[in-house]
Amino acid sequence: MNSLRDGYRALVIGASGGIGSAVTEALGRDPRAGAVMCLSRRDNFGFDVTDEASVAREAARLAAGSDGLDLIFNATGALTIEGAGPEKALKAIDPEAMLRQFALNAVGPALLLKHFAPLLPRDRRGIFCSLSARVGSIGDNHFGGWISYRAAKAAQNQIVRTAAIEIARTRPLAVVAALHPGTVETGLSVGYRGTHAAVSPAEAAANLLAVLNELPPEKTGGFFAYDGSAIEW
Repeated sequence: MNSLRDGYRALVIGASGGIGSAVTEALGRDPRAGAVMCLSRRDNFGFDVTDEASVAREAARLAAGSDGLDLIFNATGALTIEGAGPEKALKAIDPEAMLRQFALNAVGPALLLKHFAPLLPRDRRGIFCSLSARVGSIGDNHFGGWISYRAAKAAQNQIVRTAAIEIARTRPLAVVAALHPGTVETGLSVGYRGTHAAVSPAEAAANLLAVLNELPPEKTGGFFAYDGSAIEW
């Protein structure tokens, strides 16, 4: 992450997942990193991005005695939740399953932005990124289906965009972005990869960090693919 200061402090949220763990490992190999911290439901008892009290508690803990976080990487999210996978048609919509999708894939990132964005530095470059998905693009939807997941990711994209505008008022050097990692060989994509070529979590992590490394503050609030190309809303 050459765009960040020497000794930068990074936080990976959702660090026990396939992409999150690979991002953590990649950052840990960077000799310029000062500290790489992790949060996950598995390793941090009581932490849940859909529970505001737990998000606020962890943000306060990490803020204590520090000079902020230079990189916040949100790798949380799920395609199948409590056994409910993506719907193939309108008739398959289940309101409870849809609410769970919104809770994890939209409300969760919103709460992370609410409580962790204040930890971004005011006087130097800082990055907040959140994993989204190309299927959350409204303009790039040509096949239908997956209504709840698509809608939740589209909502997350709007949240990221809106938050970026607000954050830029007090942190003009900050970059806030939604990222599409492509098809990755993780548990999330098992059974849904089809004919899409999949990359390893390590390759996905390298791609995403390279994109973040090149994004200037003028690109804050954008939605980008793993190759750096912009994705339409």
